[in-house]
Amino acid sequence: MGVPSGGPGVEPDTTAHVITHRDAPGRPAGDAEPRDYRAAFAAARLPMALLGPGGEVLAANRALGVLLRTSPDRMAAAGAAALLGLAGDPHAGAAFHEVLSGRRSRLRCTRRVTRTDGSGVRAEITLARTGAEPLLLTVEDVGERDALREELRHLRMHDAVTRLPNRALFLERLTGAVERAGVRGTGRIGLCYLDLDGFKAVNDTLGHRVGDELLAAVAHRLQDCARPGGHLAARLGGDEFALLLRDSTGTGQATALAEAVLGALREPFDVGGQRLAVSASIGVVEREAAGSTATQLMQAADTTLYWAKTDGKARWTLFDPERNEHRMTRQALARTLRQAVDRGEFVLDYQPLVALDTGRLRGVEALVRWEHPQFGRLAPDRFIGLAEEDGSIVPLGRWVLAESCRQARAWQQAHPDRPLVVSVNVAVRQVWDSDLVADVAAILRETGLPSRLLQLELTESAVMGSAGRPLQALHALHEMGVRIAIDDFGTGYSNLAYMSRLPVSALKLDGSFVQGFQSAEHPNPADETIVEALVELAHRLGLTVTAECVESAEQAERLRRIGCDTGQGWHWSRPVAAAAISDLLSA
Repeated sequence: MGVPSGGPGVEPDTTAHVITHRDAPGRPAGDAEPRDYRAAFAAARLPMALLGPGGEVLAANRALGVLLRTSPDRMAAAGAAALLGLAGDPHAGAAFHEVLSGRRSRLRCTRRVTRTDGSGVRAEITLARTGAEPLLLTVEDVGERDALREELRHLRMHDAVTRLPNRALFLERLTGAVERAGVRGTGRIGLCYLDLDGFKAVNDTLGHRVGDELLAAVAHRLQDCARPGGHLAARLGGDEFALLLRDSTGTGQATALAEAVLGALREPFDVGGQRLAVSASIGVVEREAAGSTATQLMQAADTTLYWAKTDGKARWTLFDPERNEHRMTRQALARTLRQAVDRGEFVLDYQPLVALDTGRLRGVEALVRWEHPQFGRLAPDRFIGLAEEDGSIVPLGRWVLAESCRQARAWQQAHPDRPLVVSVNVAVRQVWDSDLVADVAAILRETGLPSRLLQLELTESAVMGSAGRPLQALHALHEMGVRIAIDDFGTGYSNLAYMSRLPVSALKLDGSFVQGFQSAEHPNPADETIVEALVELAHRLGLTVTAECVESAEQAERLRRIGCDTGQGWHWSRPVAAAAISDLLSA
């Protein structure tokens, strides 16, 4: 029997004979095929051995001897199971004997094998049946392969600029922390998601090299903040970073970490010969891990970071479930708003416009409500802004206009001696994105409502400075006989000289002026003087004036004395259904 030559790392002599302890059963000694097989067996770089039915080593190549740093005699004496330490591993040892006995065809496992000199090697062991017998054993050193794989994983999971864990590794650690949080520890988890304020200006003016140096310097300070608490700092991309608090002790710990980060970043950075200052906006999320996922936590952190930026930057903001619920509700409304018009989910209420001198009903303002199947009845301030953003204000406004005119025509037919003007709010986008003049003409024609009984309300800021299409539309509507009113007058330009050149019929004074009339005992002289001047000027221009938000008899009386024509507010009625207006007309 030959003895393996060389030590660790020495290539086996490929011209040497196979290390053999007995001829393999069933093979004639002089057969050419076995000789060729054994030559290849001996020359192979992969450590291999042939095993008998009891696990004894029948033959082994030099590569196996070099790997295990042992001699053929010792391999034969020890047997493969002992040689590879399988006897001490119940699971692997049982599988090994199952292959020997024929109850399974193959074993493959990776384990640490102790060499005869006491050193260890991580090896992938494979035992397979090639026929009746012998069995083929291969033992491959995978230590270098695993080390290279780990190095590649490290490079793949870490940011090249800052050396911090990247987004992929952070999400992996976050997922693991969430899953383990319910098993041990505090059961809570915290997250600080931050974005640098003003970093883009650095990149744009000083270049990406300086920008990268600044990011690396920021990363160093973040690690200094995270390290004492054992927290994980990561760069998620661009100028976004995150800190993970495993086993958080509460919101106080998370917000204290955020405050420490803000403090650390306040000190200027000396980068590329420049003294640079940056700040950060931080979204802080801290909660029980149960019932949460990594995705949900990141979404909450992203939302909170957005709040921090919109609240003024250079600050941390703590996740607020109520604020988030409002945001989620807003998103849900935005998704279903356009379809809600088609589904007929909107209804109209009407608020009376009352003549201040006689107390008689002169008109009503149509106010739209959304009967949402999930959120119940919603006031206009919950959805009109969304409708203007996504353009659904056009079909919604057309429906409001048509339904208001239909109802006003019904009142006119039922009470021909009580002419009632219906006032409908019109958004600027309705003027730009639709043919408002054509819509109004068609609706008046279809409903039979006289144009003099329709008043369209536009905000002061929308009308002032009107030119082109909006101005043409206003003149066309005026020539049609439709009244034009300026809503919330006094909150914008308040340019009555300009107003005189527009086809306007009425002004609606903003409710903020009326608030100064709340108490006859303690009047606000300035408010009363302003309102009196506005009313006088409006009347000289041939405009009528309506006071909004009238809540008491004292307010109504003082407005009457000043000369306001009509009033609107809870003093007379809240917005009510059409049937209630019918009752008022019948009274």
